[in-house]
Amino acid sequence: MDVLETIRLSGLIPVLKFNDAADAVPTCKAVSDGGLKVAEITFRTDAAEEAIRAVCRALPDMLVGAGTVTKTEQAERAVRAGARFIVAPGLNPAVVRWCVDNGVPVVPGINDPSGIEAAMELGLTCVKFFPAEASGGVKFLKAIHGPYPDMKFVPTGGVNEDNLADYLKTPGVVACGGSWMVPASAVENGDYGTIRALVRQAVNKMLNFRLAHVGVNTANEAEAGDAAARFERLFGFEEKAGAGSVMAGGFVELMKKPGPGERGHIGIRTDDIERAVFYIEQAGFAFDRDGAKRDDKGALRVIYLRDEIAGFAVHLVQG
Repeated sequence: MDVLETIRLSGLIPVLKFNDAADAVPTCKAVSDGGLKVAEITFRTDAAEEAIRAVCRALPDMLVGAGTVTKTEQAERAVRAGARFIVAPGLNPAVVRWCVDNGVPVVPGINDPSGIEAAMELGLTCVKFFPAEASGGVKFLKAIHGPYPDMKFVPTGGVNEDNLADYLKTPGVVACGGSWMVPASAVENGDYGTIRALVRQAVNKMLNFRLAHVGVNTANEAEAGDAAARFERLFGFEEKAGAGSVMAGGFVELMKKPGPGERGHIGIRTDDIERAVFYIEQAGFAFDRDGAKRDDKGALRVIYLRDEIAGFAVHLVQG
């Protein structure tokens, strides 16, 4: 998987600044333990190069990039230290050309149409939108999508837990960057538990897992209908018959004959099913990819975990 695709599936890029390179490995370990295996270490301090080198050596599974790169020599030093992508606050043609010539993914900052077109002329398809909130935020991105439908954006600057979902739902946005997940005070105080918790919270906010429905296996159509009728009488859950099941209230599904799972199945809804699969597989779980359901455009809609939980098959649902 290439770097930009990994960034897209990760969805979040924590922006880290280290005054002391010794803080880099334990901080990035906390980020990884929180569920994110990508980090942008900024060249805002003299410790940046050594911090990148230390993290790349200690945590080889983490995708490490260099941020706030404004000079070609910074890009060269970062890549020699192990950085696999470059992020810049602005669009410096010299930096971009060096990265392109050396096969290093680069995400330069822009905040207007001229910047987008300059990036396109340099052969780029993904840019950083910075400073996002100060430059119009979601409204700007929605407006710019029309004339530049193929350009991808990584909003950074003012993005936080409160507006994260709005940015990620915006057309063209592939990931969001920010420092709110790793506060400077937590790094300085070695408060890695706080960092881990904030990263986990951000990942959960992004994936937005919630119960879609519970499917219960019954012996036959009559038993399914009887159970659905009782749910309706008890709680007012409207009964609605389908081809293979009877729904009660839209979230209890009574199967007319035993379906997946010894006892039934549980559907979990998520805002981005491809991204959710990426995270769950990183956590060590496996999916039945052969049985996945896609729409007529090829987009993944439903996919089951390979193993049952407490006798229930578990599947993800897009949306």
